[in-house]
Amino acid sequence: MTTAPNPAPKHPDKPPVVAKEKSPAVISMGWLHTAKFLTTAPQLHFLPELDVPEIAFVGRSNAGKSTCINTLTQQKQLAFASKRPGRTQHINLFSLGKQGVMDAVLTDLPGYGYAAVPKQDKIRWQQVMANYLVSRKNLKGIVLMCDPRHGITELDEVLLEVIRPRVEEGLKFLIVLTKADKLKKGEAERVQEATLKGVSKRGAAYPAVIVTSAEKGDGMPELRAEIMRTTGVTL
Repeated sequence: MTTAPNPAPKHPDKPPVVAKEKSPAVISMGWLHTAKFLTTAPQLHFLPELDVPEIAFVGRSNAGKSTCINTLTQQKQLAFASKRPGRTQHINLFSLGKQGVMDAVLTDLPGYGYAAVPKQDKIRWQQVMANYLVSRKNLKGIVLMCDPRHGITELDEVLLEVIRPRVEEGLKFLIVLTKADKLKKGEAERVQEATLKGVSKRGAAYPAVIVTSAEKGDGMPELRAEIMRTTGVTL
């Protein structure tokens, strides 16, 4: 008497599900969303001494710094964004870190170049900003925000000269062209290439020029990942 072979199982064992590894853009998005207001200071000596990496945002008063920070962190009112340029008059620090452990800081520096601000205030803000960029020991990266419709301005070039020694020593530097939604179709890439070429002519090998739009979210994943990479934070 022969025995019939065992029938094949109706539901064969499925291979184990392997969780997909999260991309740097996804990881950095969650990390930046942890941003919280830390402190504000009118002068450098009022800032706390920190041992975590800082990333500073600089640029003209109408370049969209605060709006960019809010978009990066997915928080509408983290940084004060006003329709009237020049309202950021202090150094504002925002802590980053999960489970209440601070592992990095974002710094929103006073904007420069706004004509309606009294001259004495302009000079004071520029001195505060320059002192911070030159002497802040835990500063790891600088994000220069530029309106692509104006490009690198004369004041931006002054800032480039201020930070040049630290950049040559290894400080990370990134140019972010904001408000890409204001450009005509196909113009963003041309402006990006022109900006990179113009900066390179000044003798500095800067890592990248990223085109962004807070309105549409363009370039934000790349910028988030670059910021996290610059701090050296790993999750």
